[in-house]
Amino acid sequence: MRGLLASSIGVTCAAALALPLTSPAAAARPVAAAELRGAAEVLGSNQSLPLAPLTSRDRTLAPAAAAEQGLPRRDVRHFSLVGVIWDDPDTVLHGRVQVRTRAVGADTWTGWQDLETHNDDAADPGTAERTSGRVHGATAPLWVGDSDGVEVRVRAEADRRTEDTARGSRTATASAPLPTGLRLELVDPGVGAPALGTREAAPAAAAVAAVQPAAAARRSAPTADPAADLARLEADTDAANADLAAPGAAEIPALDRARTEQELFALRAGELTKQQRAKPYIGPRPRIVTRRGWGADEKLRERTFVYTKKVKAAFVHHTASGNGYRCAQAPSLIRGIYRYHVKSMGWRDIGYNFLVDKCGNIYEGRAGGVAKPVLGAHTLGFNTNSVGIAVLGSYGSTKPPAAVVKAVAGLTAWKLGLHGANPKGKTTLKSGGGNLYPKGKKVRLNVISGHRDGFATECPGRKLYGKLGATRTTAARLQGR
Repeated sequence: MRGLLASSIGVTCAAALALPLTSPAAAARPVAAAELRGAAEVLGSNQSLPLAPLTSRDRTLAPAAAAEQGLPRRDVRHFSLVGVIWDDPDTVLHGRVQVRTRAVGADTWTGWQDLETHNDDAADPGTAERTSGRVHGATAPLWVGDSDGVEVRVRAEADRRTEDTARGSRTATASAPLPTGLRLELVDPGVGAPALGTREAAPAAAAVAAVQPAAAARRSAPTADPAADLARLEADTDAANADLAAPGAAEIPALDRARTEQELFALRAGELTKQQRAKPYIGPRPRIVTRRGWGADEKLRERTFVYTKKVKAAFVHHTASGNGYRCAQAPSLIRGIYRYHVKSMGWRDIGYNFLVDKCGNIYEGRAGGVAKPVLGAHTLGFNTNSVGIAVLGSYGSTKPPAAVVKAVAGLTAWKLGLHGANPKGKTTLKSGGGNLYPKGKKVRLNVISGHRDGFATECPGRKLYGKLGATRTTAARLQGR
């Protein structure tokens, strides 16, 4: 997400966790709709439409100088997720972005809905992902359900500045120009790949080799056969979780405390201290829906996996994508966010390491293995040695369900326990650069923090942030502390 406004207006996290597992095909729109659109779109698609000045005065100006840009009401191909992007990822959109949509098969339109303009989840400055040249500025995406009509308007708003004069201070207002290259992004998440069904969990292997900071594990090279290429990418993703589940598994099953401890000894046999071997503080492994389980199209992401050294902290987010989804639609929503992050915003993969829906189901996010320290793009400046957990929805004024708090506590108790971290403790992280802490500054943070603790933002929303104290207590108890 972008930096805090000069006027000190807070920013909201854009970001992004269901019922018992349903197949991605069942969780999306009816298959008949996909068949009407053609097999090529079964795995999803993106539409990118340029915005233009809307008012008669603005039409005589260059787009960058226009105070209002948008897209008049029009028919489009099916989509379920909507967002707005622009050219420069470091440019802040000082304004208001609103959309209204028409559901498939309906004649009526929704009212205007706001998109969160300050999308502060991002790769750290100077990293290969951030400097690829493909990254765009963006609003948070909004889930609107299966739709085929859209209208959008983006209005510049006054930016308040305080000026010192000989007679004292005065406040002046001026309209900041809208970012250049504004485009409407319409994402069809598709029906996803069919779930293969859950298989028996594979026994834990011997020790997993330690990874180095930001080291990329090279995977299969592309082939001339698209089907074979996809199969190899999916096999790579499965292999990253080979110590936890059999290839093709749609979920990693939950384990009890005793079996989780045994798994810890197998995964980190040579790394545990004598004290950790005698008293391993780790929560029972929760059930996790794999990327195959939510229907990830592995062709979208970059082929390599990138790791940090360890996990010292967990940052909790919300996706700011609205609460109007059903839990059975969560796989479809995640596929939409995945496509938005990669195809629209230019990231290497979905930004979050895990996602949690409002029914408390946990989903694997960025590829590379749920038990491994995968480098994410979730907390600008603090992605190294941390894990990002995003709750699907908006929790500024909406209280998170108890199932969400329970799921985040259970996930952090296990994930942090793999690395010996105390959920009720503090840790020190070095800032990679952001709007709260300059690059290189060592910052003392809660082991379980909200996004706003590392970046000036409203994420994960006031209501969800208020539950982090209870989350820390529960996670520590689950670890046996």
